[in-house]
Amino acid sequence: MIMRPDTLISMKRIDIVIDEEALDDLLELCRAAGVRGYTVIKQAGGLGSRGERRPDDYALEEKNAVVILACEEKQAERIIMSLRPKLKDFGGMCLLSDCQWVIGPAVSY
Repeated sequence: MIMRPDTLISMKRIDIVIDEEALDDLLELCRAAGVRGYTVIKQAGGLGSRGERRPDDYALEEKNAVVILACEEKQAERIIMSLRPKLKDFGGMCLLSDCQWVIGPAVSY
C-alpha cells in the first residue's frame, strides 16, 4: 500500500522506560515540556542495567512503566534536555526515533 504524502506527518517518537515509582515525576516533566498526549503502559518487565524486572514476581515486585509519545522535533529536544539529567534517578532508558504520524479519515458522524 502506498501512502499519499498528505496523509503522513513526520514526527519524533520517544519511548521511555522507567521505574514505575518515578512515573508521576516523569509525567510532570512531560507536562512542563508542553506534551499534549502520551501512552502509558504500567507493570512492564524486561532485562536491563538493573537486572531482570519481573512485575509478576510477588516476592520481589519490581515494575517498570513505558511512556510512548510522538511530537515535533523542537518539542522532542525540550523533552530530552529536561529528561536527560533525571533519567538516571528515574532508573531507565529513553529511545528517540523518527516516525510518521498517520492522518486518519475525517470523522463520519
